[in-house]
Amino acid sequence: MNSSAVELLFVDDRLLVAVKPDGLLSVPGRGAEKQDCLSARLQQQFPDALVVHRLDMATSGLMLFARGTGMQRRLSIMFQQREMEKRYLAICAGTLQQSRGEIDLPIAPDWPNRPLQRIDTEHGKPSLTRYRLLQRESDRSRVELEPVTGRTHQLRLHMAALGHPILGDALYGDERSAPRLLLHAYMLRFPHPASVELMTFKHIPSF
Repeated sequence: MNSSAVELLFVDDRLLVAVKPDGLLSVPGRGAEKQDCLSARLQQQFPDALVVHRLDMATSGLMLFARGTGMQRRLSIMFQQREMEKRYLAICAGTLQQSRGEIDLPIAPDWPNRPLQRIDTEHGKPSLTRYRLLQRESDRSRVELEPVTGRTHQLRLHMAALGHPILGDALYGDERSAPRLLLHAYMLRFPHPASVELMTFKHIPSF
């Protein structure tokens, strides 16, 4: 197991907030070569650390972990009830014309082409992303993204459907457009499950 140090922003007896590097799995995959992941690295130091949500392997940024099964259930319910506020930073191809907007397009698995997802107005699940333009940079745009729903590949697919795929996206854009997927979960805000204190964590990416 790779024992590379995990960057931690918060630790108490109920939860952990860690930073996942791009290219690292959130949880173990199938096969011996896919056992190294953020959850396994955390569990070397905190054996009771359990996954509450996930990030794509190519996506970097903040992840919340529960300490124990009871807190895992509690935090999972908070995600389901949308008590967790998440924001991502992305650099997308082209220049967005609108300064902000919503992408309301249903998403379904593209079974013949797994793990791809697709826009499917007949069988897809409701999926909503809010976006805000932060900066136009010649032929690209720096954007803040809010996934109101949490479908697989939602931000990547929605931005591609808008005509502005995220740079470096090997699935829905051009992987040669950047050395990595330029998508980072930079902000997480939620009430602490014990104290109810509103907690805000931010981690700004290098791109």
